[in-house]
Amino acid sequence: MESLAVPIDRSNLASKQLEYAAELEAGKVLLLNDLTFTPSAEELKLFRPDILSPKSRNISLGADDRLKGAAGNEDEQKILAAMILRFRNEAEAVLNQLLPKYGDHLKRGATSFRPATVESRVQSWRADDRRLHVDAFPSRPNRGERLLRLFLNVNPNNVPRVWRVGEPFQDIARRFVPRAKPYVRWQADWLNKLGVTKTFRTEYDHLMLQLHDGMKQDMEYQRTCRQEVINFAPGTAWICFSDQLAHSVISGQFLMEYTVQLPPDAQYDVDASPLAILSRMTARQLV
Repeated sequence: MESLAVPIDRSNLASKQLEYAAELEAGKVLLLNDLTFTPSAEELKLFRPDILSPKSRNISLGADDRLKGAAGNEDEQKILAAMILRFRNEAEAVLNQLLPKYGDHLKRGATSFRPATVESRVQSWRADDRRLHVDAFPSRPNRGERLLRLFLNVNPNNVPRVWRVGEPFQDIARRFVPRAKPYVRWQADWLNKLGVTKTFRTEYDHLMLQLHDGMKQDMEYQRTCRQEVINFAPGTAWICFSDQLAHSVISGQFLMEYTVQLPPDAQYDVDASPLAILSRMTARQLV
């Protein structure tokens, strides 16, 4: 399988910008090794597992600048919030430089610091991100909006972040859409009225959840599908559409992550989105 990791040279963007955008929208991972973000000595003192609240998976700064998931005293939480904000500012600058067409269409999501060791997490099969999956969230329907994410390995002990990445989205859809449970609109209405979902779950959102769960539950698929292992060294950043790229995290500790949403019609290639692919496959309007 052709490698899904594409190194980016930001010193020569003018001639490569459209090519990089096409690679990203085809479900590949863009690699960058020139982010200037570096944790300070004061921040590095907080690089320890117990800075994470026991019931949280990560420490996050919301679009409203509220810090969640952090333990520690007030001063430590202020340091964490400032660090995450500084990373968010650089991540936004990188995306604006690399993908200018997205521009004002990007909708800021949460930015996180992840101090936990991946290998030691105990989770249900549905929540276990060590299994290959595409991102879809039961309580947060997005009506086809893309999930664009920028990650940075900030491990101070020279430990890589290790991912598996899998087959193209079209192949995933061909395999799992025929297995999907039927969409029932009245159930989506009730989930919305009861507050189980934050907005109405469309047929698109239903199908994406079916792909997410179908992939994670099928252990034969996890073992035998086409896949590639990528080691992200400390200081390496990577960008992907996590609703399109089949991915899983194998190992690592200490990660920064920034998420934005993008309307599918704001892409460089509007036909490359999961919404467009699933709409063609089902011959239905899904949102």
